[in-house]
Amino acid sequence: MNKHITTALDKLNERFKQVDDTALHNQNKVLNAFIENRIALRHFAPTSGYGYDDVGRDTLNKLFSDIFQTEDGIVSPLITSGTHALSIALFGLLRPGQTLLCATGKPYDTLNDVIFGDGIGSLKDFNIKCVIVPLSDGKPDIAAIKTQITACKPDVFMIQRSRGYDMRPALSVAQINDLVALAPQGCKTMVDNCYGEFTEKTEPKADALVGSLIKNPGGGIAPTGGYICGSRAAIKQIESRFTAPSIGREVGSYAADYRPFYQGLFTAPHTVAQSVKTALLFSRLFSDLGYETLPKPSDPIDDIICSIAFGDEKKLIDFCKTIQSVSPVDSFAIPEPWDMPGYNDKIIMAAGAFVQGASIELSCDAPIRPPYTAYLQGGITFEHGIIAAERCLAALGIF
Repeated sequence: MNKHITTALDKLNERFKQVDDTALHNQNKVLNAFIENRIALRHFAPTSGYGYDDVGRDTLNKLFSDIFQTEDGIVSPLITSGTHALSIALFGLLRPGQTLLCATGKPYDTLNDVIFGDGIGSLKDFNIKCVIVPLSDGKPDIAAIKTQITACKPDVFMIQRSRGYDMRPALSVAQINDLVALAPQGCKTMVDNCYGEFTEKTEPKADALVGSLIKNPGGGIAPTGGYICGSRAAIKQIESRFTAPSIGREVGSYAADYRPFYQGLFTAPHTVAQSVKTALLFSRLFSDLGYETLPKPSDPIDDIICSIAFGDEKKLIDFCKTIQSVSPVDSFAIPEPWDMPGYNDKIIMAAGAFVQGASIELSCDAPIRPPYTAYLQGGITFEHGIIAAERCLAALGIF
């Protein structure tokens, strides 16, 4: 093993014990929910057509809401991505003439057209105003948020847990809950929970928690899907946008097997721990090599992402190519920057995954813009993360 990796692993010993403790706590929580909901083989059976009385679908909703300690939930393979889940929630909670307040800066790039697009059915097209409160030194600006709450009287208060393509730390559950507490009475709170699930022992408290099943809660097994969990009142509004106002969640079949969604959720605490360890290893290694990383090696980690600022376009692209080359799927592919739908900059994406685009699997993507930061995420086994780190060091000529 590369001596730099051996040194990094020694330094990370105590951090890894904390990660394992969190995984054990979350595994126990998930297991108890499976037992209490009496999960059985019948819940895995496919359905067709309208999907009336789909016990697998309905019980999966209940399982997620119990684990996330919410009143209700929508969990479905018919939700195509995290962006889709967020869009459903936004359109479900907001009405024409109302206001969305984004408390953690500009939302992730793929939401730009959902909110601000022209003539494509965006929130803007429905006369829904969006007010963005910029971050201050990478943190929520509490004073500015309070000022905007008074000024714009928001109807939905949105918080993004992970960093998107910003060079800022992910928010902790405690930070998110403090922000949620700022929301005025009658204002619905919504958290983009992507990349953060199971990295702590609890999940945020909000009217709507939103995420993707090909990230943390799918455990690297779920083949597609998304979730929206929260208060019963919020889910009631959102379910009418998920399907149609007259039917809500009464329909929605899935002709394939529900087993991967249940099994993925069960393995998620362990899988997330593998990803967190991988992120910590890359943070430690590249910080020691003189690169700016987030999280910093000694900082808390509240999502599965490690950001590495290369300060050089070629180094960034070479790093992504190395991650692709050590992937179990499509290792021979050579990623190049391209105009990816939903993004404002060219994007390079290393994603040699069993589930296409699954960022709980070891992957890396980056916008091609200064400071040329790579966003590494995932790793369903930590051993894969170690091997990838060795290959990256070798590509840099560090032995």
